Amino acid sequence: MSWAVVALVAIAALAHATWNLTVKRARTSGTRFLWLTFVVGAVLFAPLGIVTLAQPGVPLGTVLVLAVGSGILQLAYFVLLQRGYRLGDVSIVYPLARGTGPLLTVVFAIILFGERPSPLGLIGAGIVIVGVVIIGLAGGRARAAHNRVGILYGLLVGVMIAAYTLWDANAVVSHKLPPVGYFWVSLLMQVVVFAPAALRSPRVTLDVARRHWFAAIVVGVLAPLAYVLILFAFQLAPVSLVAPAREVSVVVVALGGWLFFREPHPVQRTLGSAVVLAGVALLAVT
Repeated sequence: MSWAVVALVAIAALAHATWNLTVKRARTSGTRFLWLTFVVGAVLFAPLGIVTLAQPGVPLGTVLVLAVGSGILQLAYFVLLQRGYRLGDVSIVYPLARGTGPLLTVVFAIILFGERPSPLGLIGAGIVIVGVVIIGLAGGRARAAHNRVGILYGLLVGVMIAAYTLWDANAVVSHKLPPVGYFWVSLLMQVVVFAPAALRSPRVTLDVARRHWFAAIVVGVLAPLAYVLILFAFQLAPVSLVAPAREVSVVVVALGGWLFFREPHPVQRTLGSAVVLAGVALLAVT
């Protein structure tokens, strides 16, 4: 991968990790909080979104169709993820999702897009996925046998990660849609779909906004930014290499969880982080 792609992935990873750690510190989630972050993102990216969509030659009909499809897949991802966290152990759901997603993305990027990553690139992708699983399963293997629901949801979330990644890569690579404008329309769709649930009890939503306004702004800014940077990376490098490389964000989250929240099993988390970084290093020189 070129240094431009490495830089895009690295900045995206820092942004992704920052908003995840912010949410953890705020101890909040749910439909209303998600809707508030969608609103923040939609408002913030509106100027750039409109400008890029107004450029000559941008097929607005194609943008609308693919962005709506992307929004549906992203919403399904959020719903499955939150339900999986409620019904299963996070230590099972999280690593399975973050490992399954890039694995399926690599396989189907080769099948659907005809990508032919080098053997070294495939080895690097595999090492990243192994490292992610090592981090996520820190101290949690013993619970796997008694957490079939968590395993099921982890796999389903991983499938959704692969689905929206491949869908969006097709939009910005095959159809050459502008990443900012395309994702902005997807955000608008998510705002509209979540609005009935968020506005059913306006006072409750306002209370969430008052108590978690800082987290909502951070997530609303950094979550779209992180993903838009990855969409730009898809236009510069094979999806089968970028998708696993973006999982370097898991390293930052894992180490941040240990440093800031005193989460257990630092040795296994550090080992997994070293494995992920080794895999990303191989991807960088591919």
